[in-house]
Amino acid sequence: MGCSSSLPDRNTGRLGASLEDSASADSKNLRAKLVLLGDSGVGKSCIVLRFVRGQFDPTSKVTVGASFLSQTIALQDSTTVKFEIWDTAGQERYAALAPLYYRGAAVAVVVYDITVPESFNKAQYWVKELQKHGSPGIVMALVGNKADLHESRKVSVQDGVDYAEKNGMFFIETSAKTADNINQLFEEIAKRLPRTS
Repeated sequence: MGCSSSLPDRNTGRLGASLEDSASADSKNLRAKLVLLGDSGVGKSCIVLRFVRGQFDPTSKVTVGASFLSQTIALQDSTTVKFEIWDTAGQERYAALAPLYYRGAAVAVVVYDITVPESFNKAQYWVKELQKHGSPGIVMALVGNKADLHESRKVSVQDGVDYAEKNGMFFIETSAKTADNINQLFEEIAKRLPRTS
């Protein structure tokens, strides 16, 4: 367990800070509600566990309803972002619950499996739902997961790029198994969050 999943808040313990100081410190310490959406089995929970705990569990169980985790990252400009991550269930019977989780979210990560074209179609469904019902200004990422299975690829990189560009999202392919691009995904999101300054 050499993974530091809960960094201490940086803005505590500075008793002598003036008011202006603490205000500027707050714009450097962001909190963002993040929701993961996508079909069952695309690896949403694996992405989160890889990001938060540095672990990959190929036997991870199906998420029921939603699960909640948080993780703080520090950017190069010394801004910290605490992600409050809601990992939603992908099965159809839970789809009606999803709005409870993406309402008020600052970030939506829509995940599909590069080896399953139906999961790419489902990702597009979620993007449309977010465009209709998500927060205005929500940061959206389209993620093609399981990039390690490139020999079984059924959804081209170009399809992902094109769809993301058309819908004002950014696109990245990840592998929760190899940890490829997992941290980059969350860093890119953090950079795109609106700053209050």
